[in-house]
Amino acid sequence: MTAHINAQPGDFSETVIMPGDPLRAKFIAETYLTDAKLVTDVRNMLGYTGYYKGQRVSVMGHGMGIPSMVLYGHELIHDFGVKRIIRIGSIGATQKDVHMRDIILAQAAGTDSPTNAKRSSGYQMATSASFGLLHNAYMTAKDKNIDVKVGNIFTGDMYYDPDEDLIPALERFGVLGIDMEVAGLYGLGHQFNIETLAILTVSDHCLTGEETTAEERQLSFNNMIELALETALQP
Repeated sequence: MTAHINAQPGDFSETVIMPGDPLRAKFIAETYLTDAKLVTDVRNMLGYTGYYKGQRVSVMGHGMGIPSMVLYGHELIHDFGVKRIIRIGSIGATQKDVHMRDIILAQAAGTDSPTNAKRSSGYQMATSASFGLLHNAYMTAKDKNIDVKVGNIFTGDMYYDPDEDLIPALERFGVLGIDMEVAGLYGLGHQFNIETLAILTVSDHCLTGEETTAEERQLSFNNMIELALETALQP
C-alpha cells in the first residue's frame, strides 16, 4: 500500500493497461475482464485486476499530465512489481493525413516537459516505446484488420498551450499528434527498464478543429482497447 494506491502486494498483474480516465478503466474491467476485482480506489483513481482470455491483467487510470502519469507508474513499478505498462487514451492529430478515430502506435515521444531531463542529468534523451510491445501491437493489428499508424508523437505540459508556433512545428516535423502523458511513461520505462507502449485514438484534430464528445472518449474507442488487451496476451 502506498499513499496513492491502496492495493495489497500481489493485487496487480505484471501487465497494467492504463487509460487516463478511471471511468474508462472501470468500463474496461466490466466489459472485457472476467472475475475483475477492484484493487485500488484512492481519490477515485480506480484500478482492477481480472482475466482476459485466461490471462491475468490489470487496468488502472493514471489521470491527466506527466506528473500524474509518472506518480502512479512509479508506484506500480517500485511498490507492486509491475513490468509492463500499456497506455491507452486520446490524442490530438497534427497531420492532415491523420483522421478522427485513427489509432496511433507511438514509437517515440518528444516533450516540452523538464521531467525526463531530470532523469538524465539534464540531457534530452530520446524516449521510445519498447520494440517488442510495439511490434506485437502492430502485428496484432494486422492480424485483426485494425488500421494503425506508427510514428512519433509529442507530449505537451499544457492542454491550453498559448504557443502559436507549436502545432505548425509539429506538423513540419511529421509528428502524428500531441498528448499529455506518453513521454513521461516512456521515460519511466527507460529509467526502470520495464516495457512500455502507448496506443492512442485520435479524439480531436488540431488542424481541422474536429473533436469528439467526453462521453465518446470515455466509452468508445473499442478497437484501441481490444488491441491493447490482445497485445498484453503476447509473451
